[in-house]
Amino acid sequence: MRLPVPASTPQGPAAPGSMGDVRRSNLALVLGAIAGAPRGAFPTRAQVAAATGLTKASVSSMVMDLVDAGLVREVGLNARGERGRPGVGLDLNTMRAVMGMEVNVDYIAAGVMDLSGAVVFLEVRERDNRGSQPEPVLEALAVLAAKARSDTGERGVEILGGGLAVPGLVGPGGTGILTAPNLGWTDVDLDLGALLPEAPLAVALFNEANAAALAELRHRPGNEGDFLFISGEVGVGGGLVLGGELFTGPAGHAGEVGHVVVDPGGKRCSCGGTGCLETIAGQDAIFAAAGVETTGESRSSAMRSLLAALAAGDTRATSAVERAGKYLGIAIASTARVVDIGSVVLGGHFAVLDQWLRAPLLGSLSTYAPGKLAAEHVVTSAVGEEGALLGAAGSVLRSLVDSPHLLQG
Repeated sequence: MRLPVPASTPQGPAAPGSMGDVRRSNLALVLGAIAGAPRGAFPTRAQVAAATGLTKASVSSMVMDLVDAGLVREVGLNARGERGRPGVGLDLNTMRAVMGMEVNVDYIAAGVMDLSGAVVFLEVRERDNRGSQPEPVLEALAVLAAKARSDTGERGVEILGGGLAVPGLVGPGGTGILTAPNLGWTDVDLDLGALLPEAPLAVALFNEANAAALAELRHRPGNEGDFLFISGEVGVGGGLVLGGELFTGPAGHAGEVGHVVVDPGGKRCSCGGTGCLETIAGQDAIFAAAGVETTGESRSSAMRSLLAALAAGDTRATSAVERAGKYLGIAIASTARVVDIGSVVLGGHFAVLDQWLRAPLLGSLSTYAPGKLAAEHVVTSAVGEEGALLGAAGSVLRSLVDSPHLLQG
């Protein structure tokens, strides 16, 4: 995956300001031009100057800074589009990377993404985090992060920073968790620095559904407009993308589709409400309704049992998943009435169970929001179950491309 040039990248030299501001802006402009080049294009300094409107001398100076910071490497001669002596091609330094991490209810995960967007390490470890204090969970994640750093370090890859996705509401400034009901965490400040103690950049914190929505946006070019991403895990999360940008609302909490009320007389939800979508379509709710044993079972083995029951035509399992699909469709219909979304992307177990829940889901859409969303606009995730992790890493990469001066001494 080649990193896209951000929509906010200016198309010419920076506006007047302090010399430091101008140089920082132009440094990002140059790195953005290199990052946005097609894979294998390796633009020269002259080509970058032509693309950005900066002088060749300015580009050469800033390329030296980017090489010194370890973000850019020279890759030999590139004569394409050049007159006279061929220039030296430029590329992102794939020996530099960021780490995406995730804490969820029943697993932790870490992945390393190099500056080109390629994943060079990925590991998921099942772990029951419900009822655990944050400290031991973060300690376990720090051990996994150390393994990722060690494994990639043996290949010469340096981790510059990272992002952590969590199944909860992230506080202002991205420094702590306001609430993560399925973990049992409230008003938690996390020691994010302990996850990557040797990295030059800080670890950023993300809501897992928002991070997954961003990963979907980057990996599926057709989703550049408006879509709702719905993540099915133990909880049900949502990320809303409008106009090609993640929409989080004034407090950063928009898209909480898992807590849309679909059954006012239903069960009590972990959020404190009643009848939320999560109480019917969350993983635990489906397993319980399907009669799938979860005591002493891992997440993956319970899902395998459910899939086996569905394949065998077990009526209890089929009814549980179809009911989840029906109420998922009701929640989507309500959301589509309020927000003019162009499509819906199903992730997590909703993608895995798509063939069983799709018909009742579409039936609800037809009944409660006729004409709002065509069947072909309800699709499954392009990034799979690691979407939150990939989205967290990708967001950190994008921030680094936008602000390369952060790595300068």
